[in-house]
Amino acid sequence: MSTSYDIPQILDRREGPHGEVVLRRHGELLQIIANGCFLMDTSDGRSERRLVDAALDALGGHGRPSVLIGGLGVGFSLAHAADDPRWGRITVVERERAIVDWHRAGPLSALSARALADPRTDIVETDLVAFVNETCDTFDALCLDIDNGPGWTVTEGNGGLYSEAGLASCARVLRPGGVLAVWSAQPSPEFEGSLRNAGFQRVRTEEIPVARGVPDVVHLAVRPG
Repeated sequence: MSTSYDIPQILDRREGPHGEVVLRRHGELLQIIANGCFLMDTSDGRSERRLVDAALDALGGHGRPSVLIGGLGVGFSLAHAADDPRWGRITVVERERAIVDWHRAGPLSALSARALADPRTDIVETDLVAFVNETCDTFDALCLDIDNGPGWTVTEGNGGLYSEAGLASCARVLRPGGVLAVWSAQPSPEFEGSLRNAGFQRVRTEEIPVARGVPDVVHLAVRPG
């Protein structure tokens, strides 16, 4: 267990298309830092797993649905989806080559090796915003976890995902009746309003208690169909 006097150990540091990305070890935890900002670690993962489960629950028994996971992170969402035989095709979009490398042949492989070997899994190395704007593919669920929330983005360009045009792109790649699930570190009534204005139905926010601090949340919405 980490203690206050542990000194983080840098395992890898890369310059990516959006700045510096660092993988470090702090006690027993692995942490991802982007441009000096803490993004995530391996301490818990309950809200990332719930992101996937909430989307599946909202689909209401749809047979072997396909899911697009936006953001590989430390791999909690991917590993959890791959552990569930009810999911069909699992596509993960990750823009940072370093993060993909850390999962394929680095310290994070301990969390994701089995999921990456699953024949249902496909990793797409590209920017998520560009992907939803350009792809011709469609999915039953979009599980998005690329920011700390709709109002707290990691990079400025991500903000477009939560705009009217970005949500229209999300709706376009969802099949009728498909579910959009968005992870956030805090609730956003404004984002709920944006989802409704974009034509989504059954909009709600689910809180997930965490070990310390305020609960994480998952924003859920359904494309009409």
